[in-house]
Amino acid sequence: MPSLVGLLEQRELGARRRVDELCEEADRIQAELAVAELEWREWVIARRRVDTVLGPHGGTTADAEVAEDGRDADAPSAPRDAVKSQVPVWREELPWSVLSVDYQRILKALADRIRLGQGPLTCQEMAADFGMDVVPARVETLRSKAKRLVAHGWLAEPAPGRFTLAAGVAGTTGGS
Repeated sequence: MPSLVGLLEQRELGARRRVDELCEEADRIQAELAVAELEWREWVIARRRVDTVLGPHGGTTADAEVAEDGRDADAPSAPRDAVKSQVPVWREELPWSVLSVDYQRILKALADRIRLGQGPLTCQEMAADFGMDVVPARVETLRSKAKRLVAHGWLAEPAPGRFTLAAGVAGTTGGS
């Protein structure tokens, strides 16, 4: 029968091995994070350049919404100096692809409603359609995005809290 001290030493050795494995994994993840952050920063620069080209009057969009510290208020714990997803003012030649995937998803849902002859959509209905939990935090995030799209001419709000594509946007073929 093994001694109590022997059993404790075995467990201590097992715990030490696990700590060493986790430290190695943490080092690997830190290295991956550094590479991913560099790639992310390159995309931020690319987005700024696109904004410069597509923004009204060839400059940066005056309606770009950046928090005081430069971080995206909607983004979950983005790396330092994150830039808010920008929504350019809608104009006829502007494709939907200039918007982030979340905004495109809202536009597509509303375009489908129009195509099916259905009326405006609430943010609660959008959350349910997107398979999200219909909880206040999710609904308010969608409402914030929808209001931003209204403010920039992509959506209309014919009744409080009910959204549809703006007249010009509704005439497009999905932002080709």
